[in-house]
Amino acid sequence: MRLSDANLAHLPVTFTQPAYDREARGIGIVHFGIGAFHRAHQAVYTDDAMAAESGDWRILGVSLRSGNVRDQMRPQDGLYALVEQSADGSKVRVIGSVADVIVAAEERDRLIAALANPATHIVSFTITEKGYCRAPDGAIDFDVADSGSVYAYLAEAFRQRRDVGSPGLTLMSCDNLAGNGAQLKRLMIAYLHRHAPELVSWFEEKCACPSTMVDRIVPATTEADRTSIAALTGLRDDAMVVTEPFSQWVIEDNFAGPRPAWEKHGALMTSNVHAYEEAKLRLLNGAHSALAYLGLKRGHEFVHQAIADPELAALANTLMRDEATGSLEPAPGQDLNAYADALIARFQNPALNHRLIQIAMDGSQKIPQRWLATLASQQAKGKQCPSILTAISGWLCHIRGDNGFVDDPLAEVLKATWAQAGAHGISAALFSAGGIMASGWVPSEAELLEIERQL
Repeated sequence: MRLSDANLAHLPVTFTQPAYDREARGIGIVHFGIGAFHRAHQAVYTDDAMAAESGDWRILGVSLRSGNVRDQMRPQDGLYALVEQSADGSKVRVIGSVADVIVAAEERDRLIAALANPATHIVSFTITEKGYCRAPDGAIDFDVADSGSVYAYLAEAFRQRRDVGSPGLTLMSCDNLAGNGAQLKRLMIAYLHRHAPELVSWFEEKCACPSTMVDRIVPATTEADRTSIAALTGLRDDAMVVTEPFSQWVIEDNFAGPRPAWEKHGALMTSNVHAYEEAKLRLLNGAHSALAYLGLKRGHEFVHQAIADPELAALANTLMRDEATGSLEPAPGQDLNAYADALIARFQNPALNHRLIQIAMDGSQKIPQRWLATLASQQAKGKQCPSILTAISGWLCHIRGDNGFVDDPLAEVLKATWAQAGAHGISAALFSAGGIMASGWVPSEAELLEIERQL
């Protein structure tokens, strides 16, 4: 028997349930990329907002290709358990903010209708860095964008909204991209210029793209997790998610229309997201990636195992406290050392089996903002970042195949570059001027040699 509206009465009284009439609330948000992170983060804030006040803010989740999440959630009426795990035990609640999940390619007309519906005010995204279809130079890659990306669905919805006089949409990126709102806007405009130039001015005048910073550690759900919930309830929950108690959401207060009162339920509305997102990318995500590649290299499986390794713990602390912190300009009242302290404690959570191989995915899309931006900033100050150089060597070993299958959109390109350049040329081939991963950081000969020494 599956978790569903009809079976909520079977849940233990200790499980918090949605405190509102789900059927009485309409859909106001369409979300692309309804994976575990969204279900543990934005959907929870929205659930809290609807429990506390009126508003039609239920979410239509959209998977761009796979039907897995739809098949998990639709038989459960969109319900799922959120399990917060720490050394002190587990806390379980049922989230009700998701109305349904569709697969874009299979239900295109329904998706376009939802995006064009005047009742829809917000379109949000957790499609990962590669979902934005960026070329290595940051421009839109039309070969990728024209193969089932979010941009085509949005363009058609814009056309329909414009033609009937509906208001614009708020497009809200919740992905780990620096200036994610500005990047989404730039890429959307580039797509429209090529495919629907008559919509550019409407989009610029009517729509908004606020930047956000999202922070919560969400490991991939395992079959053991599902079995543990079933043992407690007698109900199968294929859509459950496991996470940590900590959660943070910083949002630029820039919306094209109404929105849930997320700020009353833990979110921070601000005009300066930049300082928070840069700190998160360079400290949390930067350290996470370093622990992933170097931890896998040393035989570890989970984050809490890697941070318990004295050598890796020292490296992560140096990366965060010296290299990343030294590259940032914190906002007033933002204590980066306290943030680093909290991150170490979160990494050490023994109840959260966050797999290093999950963090290691898509490194070519992640390390520019996680490591290379720090390197560039510190280079401008005449400083080096030995911990990040060591982390880069770990990533190079990973893309060589040392840890098994390489899950990266540039995997074949990186493999070919390794084969051509070899250990004594790979770092220059990737990071020097004109290289595949060229950035604002221009590595010195000494830095290239140090990276290669550790391969």
